[in-house]
Amino acid sequence: MRYVAVFILSLIFWLLLTFRFTVSNLIVGSVASIICSAIFARYYLDGVYKFLQPKRYFWFIIYLFIFIWECIKANIDVAYRVLHPAMPIRPGIVKVRTTLKSDFAKMLLANSITMTPGTISVDIIGDNLFIHWIYIRSEDPEVYTGMITGAFEKYIKRIIE
Repeated sequence: MRYVAVFILSLIFWLLLTFRFTVSNLIVGSVASIICSAIFARYYLDGVYKFLQPKRYFWFIIYLFIFIWECIKANIDVAYRVLHPAMPIRPGIVKVRTTLKSDFAKMLLANSITMTPGTISVDIIGDNLFIHWIYIRSEDPEVYTGMITGAFEKYIKRIIE
């Protein structure tokens, strides 16, 4: 089942990249998808059936809007800090505890945090993420965990787990 899921997802990704629905493009995409399935399917997620649940797609779309909004807010914040004459930054690395269980969900959270300006995921060790933050606003771990992970963790849990 993993091989079929990776094949289908790879072919969809190929068609979205090329956006050409010709016979030759479908053949090339199918061959590339078969090769990807043969190489990468064993590393794919357990529980492929989760991708067949429509509610996960609904939460993914909501997550995309939340992510875009958080990126816009973070871009404005970083622009303010860069353009301010005093450059008000207080950088540091904070340890954020996550309640996510799967490695894929933790990786998705870490990448979402990294793609938000002003933060970079440095490492994931167990249930802890180490995040470099441009402006540490609080010394309380619960407060800054909520600030950094925000709604990401809640929606990732609904999508993945």
